[in-house]
Amino acid sequence: MDESSGIAIVTGAGSAEGIGFAVAKALGDAGMHVLITATTDRIRTRVSELRARGVDADGVVADLTEDRGVDAVMDAAREAFGAPTVVVNNAGLTSVSRADSPAPIDAISLAEWQTSIDRNLTTALRMTRAVLPAMIDAGYGRIVNVASLSGPVMAYRGDVAYHAAKAGMVGLTRAAAIDVACFGITVNAVAPGWIATSSSSEHELSMGAATPIGRSGTADEVASAVRFLAGRDASYITGQILVVDGANSIDEERGMP
Repeated sequence: MDESSGIAIVTGAGSAEGIGFAVAKALGDAGMHVLITATTDRIRTRVSELRARGVDADGVVADLTEDRGVDAVMDAAREAFGAPTVVVNNAGLTSVSRADSPAPIDAISLAEWQTSIDRNLTTALRMTRAVLPAMIDAGYGRIVNVASLSGPVMAYRGDVAYHAAKAGMVGLTRAAAIDVACFGITVNAVAPGWIATSSSSEHELSMGAATPIGRSGTADEVASAVRFLAGRDASYITGQILVVDGANSIDEERGMP
């Protein structure tokens, strides 16, 4: 089995400038069949754009915080292409239908906490559990989780639940990697730093400019890392976190020219 025969599911791919859609393009350009998901009908436009560039693509609107949403994704993938060999868990970063309510530790409600954990962590658990039976049967699989620099490595003020969820994504990645390594399945994560997208605020862009590289990263740069981890060349890499942050997390001389 090579990349050209792979069947990939990419969640959270509704935004034209987001990481999920960039990943879908990268995997599709590598020859994979790609099933993308989002919570709104804009996923139809993304499918059309993928097909226009020659990618064998399909899409489905689904809420992955619910079992029926995961079932819809799996049914759509099987109907369009067959059993998935790759899943990229990117869902949860943003939603145009229901935004998270960031809050610090002394102000967050339990409902806000649960919503963020469900969207940013439990969705990855649900999708991973759903794809594992077919991957185990095939003796092959690639699971790539989109974590973040925020939570596993660093933090900023005022969004405790998001940080906890993304730190949890690293724990999920490592634990799942150990559980399924014997089946020929790898589980890894990427941890993006400041990435410029259409929703980036001026503050976020200024933080990107303050990295050692001097700019925010791009969604395509994150997608390149995902593409590597989703391919056959990454066969002996599992349980690892690949940081994509322009050296932001290792700079000890902040503010220096």
